[in-house]
Amino acid sequence: MFAQYIRYLKNRPQLHYKRDLVTKMQNIRNRLMQVLNVCRLCNSVKSCVVRPLPCYFSSTSTMAKSKFDYVRNFEVDDTCLRNCYIVVRLDGRNFHKFSEQHKFTKPNDNRAVGLMTRSARSVMEELEDIIIAYGQSDEFSFVFKRTSNWFKRRASKLMTHVASQFSSSFVFYWKEFFGEQPLLYPPGFDGRVVLYPSNRNLKDYLSWRQADCHINNLYNTVFWTLVQKGKLTTAQAEDRLKGTIAADKNEILFSEFDINYNKEPAIYRKGTTLIWEKHDETVTKQTNGLTVERRDKCVTRSRRIVQAHHCDIIGEEFWQQRSNILEDDGC
Repeated sequence: MFAQYIRYLKNRPQLHYKRDLVTKMQNIRNRLMQVLNVCRLCNSVKSCVVRPLPCYFSSTSTMAKSKFDYVRNFEVDDTCLRNCYIVVRLDGRNFHKFSEQHKFTKPNDNRAVGLMTRSARSVMEELEDIIIAYGQSDEFSFVFKRTSNWFKRRASKLMTHVASQFSSSFVFYWKEFFGEQPLLYPPGFDGRVVLYPSNRNLKDYLSWRQADCHINNLYNTVFWTLVQKGKLTTAQAEDRLKGTIAADKNEILFSEFDINYNKEPAIYRKGTTLIWEKHDETVTKQTNGLTVERRDKCVTRSRRIVQAHHCDIIGEEFWQQRSNILEDDGC
């Protein structure tokens, strides 16, 4: 019977791991034959006790052992240090070309900003250990809580999961923001992982990113105003802004184009901050009883949702009003 079954396995090319299975079946057959031969020699086949066979069929969750297992020793241990905030920052790859190819509105495209925020929200909803995220232009930073043990705190796993979730969401929700405008080619995002041990370090990092948002947006606002309303070429506008400081740029906007930069939309000046917030919602449920009539009952329940804010996070007011975001470390 074993010989017939082994021949049957050999003739089934679609069976996965058939070579290993055939070898295991042959080992079982040989073991049984050895036991039977011993029993015959002892002339006690009827009273022979056969010992339990070893488990030849291992669980599929256990990686198969082979002589090539040593290659795993080349993997680098990239476990993130404990008790540190893990920040994963994504940046759009060559988004200057991407924005031109897809005709983004200058200096800011509300559709693109909305799509970036929607993609970031998707990441947070997938990885609930992210306590806060901040984004501006073509970048987004995601902060994992200190005690997070997602993917055993492996930096490569965290970074690739965030990058892939963000990129796929960017493509998935494209039509929601750009309508029938086609996506000409897939976007790309690179990522990096940085650890911050204290609240002060993390706040300074997020402040750095928001300060960068202000510097870049002020320059872009003046630059494209000079091109679109001042009728300068891009080269002339760039030359006009050489050596200017923030006060000079504000003066150009106000004196020449009657634009108060401080009244520009906060979403462009401050960027987007995503945090978890609890919201109460009321739902209607129908109750059924044996003695009472069927009736509707209003039930209020609380759930966490990702909420977007466009406000200052450099000052302490934001953090004082939301003291539950960070752990108290005395820093």
